[in-house]
Amino acid sequence: MSSESALSPSSAPAFEPAVFRLSPLIRITLLSLYAALTIPLPFLSEVTKAPIPPIALWAAIIVGAAGLYGVLGERVILSEEGIEVTYPKWFPRVFRRGWSLPWTEVKALKPRSTGQGGLVYYFLSHGGEGYLLPMRVAGFNKLVGLVEAKTGIDTRDIRPLSQPWMYLILLGCTLLLLLVDAWTIVTAIGLQSNL
Repeated sequence: MSSESALSPSSAPAFEPAVFRLSPLIRITLLSLYAALTIPLPFLSEVTKAPIPPIALWAAIIVGAAGLYGVLGERVILSEEGIEVTYPKWFPRVFRRGWSLPWTEVKALKPRSTGQGGLVYYFLSHGGEGYLLPMRVAGFNKLVGLVEAKTGIDTRDIRPLSQPWMYLILLGCTLLLLLVDAWTIVTAIGLQSNL
């Protein structure tokens, strides 16, 4: 009997903390799109003699890239105590704040429709506050499974906001845009050397 009690613990196993990051496909797509939309600007500014100097544009592009990278560095941490959304320590809290919610405070998970016709979900706390469920993380199904295990809320009907194929199409269009950018930059450099 003593060996039996040693094998079967008296309490439930501890909840292993889990960390979920934004899907790599989404991060790569959005960073590539940002590059495709901004990199030609300093070259075009030089050729067209625009009032904004290329160095100012490069500085703005770098600051914007750092900001986008910070936002895309979102992490969702599920622990025994609750759920927490955080951003990199270097990222200013003025632009994007994280949040945390103890499991004991979760009252419900409520759907809301978006302007594009999709559904997002909010954790509703006992105090009536809403906390957006992160829906673009890698391992989303595991995340909602853990939420269901900790809260008892049925999550079977919850699906990610965007399907991977949407981002694959956007990535394909971005790669085409990068080819056009390369042609634009080569042309701008050629025009600059002829002046």
